[in-house]
Amino acid sequence: MLLNYLRSCLAVSTMFVLTACSPAPDNATKNETSDVTKLDRLQALSITPPLAKQIPYTANYHGTQLSDPYHWLKDQDYPTVDDQAVLDYLNAENAYYQTFLEPIAPLVDKVFEEYKSRVNEEDSSVPWIKNGYEYAWRFVSGEEYRTYSRKHIETGEIIDFLSVSELAKGHDYFSLGDWDISPDNQLLAYTYNTNGDERYSVVVKNIATGEVIDTSINDTNGDIAFSADGKQLIFGELHPERWYTKSIKAQTFGSSSVDTITLYTETDDAFFLNFYTTRSEKFLVIVTGNSEATETRVVPANNLAAEPQVLIDRSQNMLSSTTHANGYFYILSNDKHVNFRLARVSDQQTEYENWESVIEGSTDLYLQDISAFKDFMVLSAREKGKKRIIVRSYSGEAHDVVFPEDVFVASFGNNSEFEQDFVRLRYESMITPDTIFDYNIESKSLITKKEQLIPSGYDKSQYITKRLMAPVRDGTLVPVSIVYKKDFKQDASHPMHLYGYGAYGVSVEPRFSTVRLSLLDRGFSFAIAHVRGSDMMGHQWYLDGKLDKRTNTFNDFVDVAKYLIAEKYVAEGNISASGRSAGGELMGAIVIQAPELWRSVTLGVPFVDVLNTMLDASLPLTPPEWSEWGNPIEDAEAYRFIQSYSPYDNIEKRAYPPMMVTGGLNDPRVTYWEPAKWTAKMRANKTDSNLLVMRINMGAGHFANSGRYGRLRDAAEETAFMLTAHGITQ
Repeated sequence: MLLNYLRSCLAVSTMFVLTACSPAPDNATKNETSDVTKLDRLQALSITPPLAKQIPYTANYHGTQLSDPYHWLKDQDYPTVDDQAVLDYLNAENAYYQTFLEPIAPLVDKVFEEYKSRVNEEDSSVPWIKNGYEYAWRFVSGEEYRTYSRKHIETGEIIDFLSVSELAKGHDYFSLGDWDISPDNQLLAYTYNTNGDERYSVVVKNIATGEVIDTSINDTNGDIAFSADGKQLIFGELHPERWYTKSIKAQTFGSSSVDTITLYTETDDAFFLNFYTTRSEKFLVIVTGNSEATETRVVPANNLAAEPQVLIDRSQNMLSSTTHANGYFYILSNDKHVNFRLARVSDQQTEYENWESVIEGSTDLYLQDISAFKDFMVLSAREKGKKRIIVRSYSGEAHDVVFPEDVFVASFGNNSEFEQDFVRLRYESMITPDTIFDYNIESKSLITKKEQLIPSGYDKSQYITKRLMAPVRDGTLVPVSIVYKKDFKQDASHPMHLYGYGAYGVSVEPRFSTVRLSLLDRGFSFAIAHVRGSDMMGHQWYLDGKLDKRTNTFNDFVDVAKYLIAEKYVAEGNISASGRSAGGELMGAIVIQAPELWRSVTLGVPFVDVLNTMLDASLPLTPPEWSEWGNPIEDAEAYRFIQSYSPYDNIEKRAYPPMMVTGGLNDPRVTYWEPAKWTAKMRANKTDSNLLVMRINMGAGHFANSGRYGRLRDAAEETAFMLTAHGITQ
């Protein structure tokens, strides 16, 4: 329902015009007229909004009938999508979207050029050392993808060994999954995908001659590694018809006979499967698990034919991560405390009863990650939502890395060697661009190796960032990260963009963004609601936003918005919100719960059809997701609870804010019909004249455009949609 606050609406019918609903803000910028009755009108659409047909479909669960008239939008031959009626509808929506773009094309172009002006055309990495070579990547001016090179440390010879731009030629979409160099430095292996469906193919080639040795491995999850002797390639094989990793295999290549051994096959499709090599390079670790339990096997890296040893069994019902150094496995585990402890066990006597605690679990300290080196280890942790990087010797001495700001993001960088006297770290905040530090362990000093270059210029002193704590309806304090320009007035006169995610224990970190500057420089504030379902305040924070506590996530976001309104950071109805994937589900839920709060909402690849997806066990990613959302097939209470909040199922006849919805035809994570069904049902039920558009990328997946400029163009369109909703035309 539209209230008499700062809102201008995008109207949709046979015409598309910008209409006035209320007075403009007192601080209207030069891009926005203060007389909203004279806002530039956008040209009439040449087509009417697509209206998807409704075909009756019902199914019975737990004694109740589920009706879904847009069930037909899921092509029954999926993952093949060739149903002409489905394609016709998607193409009609894309045509409608393009017609919407036509009158605002100058704004899209302007924003896109702003984005490009902040991109270092010839960006390059900090070099890293590996096995006698110095490696680096760089962008060639104008190219979408990286070029990788290496320099021989003794001879100084430099060669380009992998040009992703060359590989991408002729493809509308290209994704480099992973790459590795053989231990003898002679061979390169890489994985790639050209349609966004995340089924990767493998290429092995001779670096010196360019000769392709093997291209016979397909349908992998994208991760690869050479064996210790360089004669085998380790990869994750996907199920032939579904998208989960079925087996971890090692294949011998370069001979007339191809020998493949299966290291492990997962028989429970509710468990994700992957592998990695420890930093010590002594063990291959095979991990299978879901959001409640992991199972870990280890194989000697120099003997892949050995029987994998079970280090942690799924029956122990613990989450864990494992590394190795100096004869011990070091394990982060929540077996004793919800916020994890650090344990160690001899690699010769790995039984659980032999585990000993190195760092006990703590309510205050949330242990998240560990990187083990020969002479020290480094832990990534949070304390009361704030980041800590802890350096610890194997004898027990520990200290924190001291950073220049109070609220920041710090993570492990490219630490390529097991024996090194420093740890490479990445650092940034909402006002500090991405910075690469080498932290010297002995001197306890940070050495700056690289600062993100912004060619158009950037003055950090002109921006302010804060961490706020917003009280929500059950009394919990939810962290909020906010940034704005120095001339921002806390008088409810400025527009705001509010972002959220809140699922899988993934936190949206308060990072720096050059894209965000286009909003801040137009008078916006930008806030991140660190809602439950993430792990911002510890692992329990995640648990309090999943399964039967899922609605905490949605309530937190709405209540954060209301707090920001009450504190006069923004006025009701002048907030544009966005989120992607599970964050898109969040956007659907907050549109349903509190439509009056939002000036516009962008739902990126949104997981909005939660109930139908969790009821469809044939979908590749549904069984592993039951531990996150619940299993409505077997559990009647889970069915009813999911139905009570699933955004698609709760659309009703009422007014909603302007919305932009995006999706990808080949997306295996959030299938294309979720945004399509949401849009179709919303069109049939919304009683307002606000704009609703959908952009479906017909040749990509979950991550849409793959190149650096293609992604910026997508972002420019989404920003232009939002700016137009606020009456900003330049």
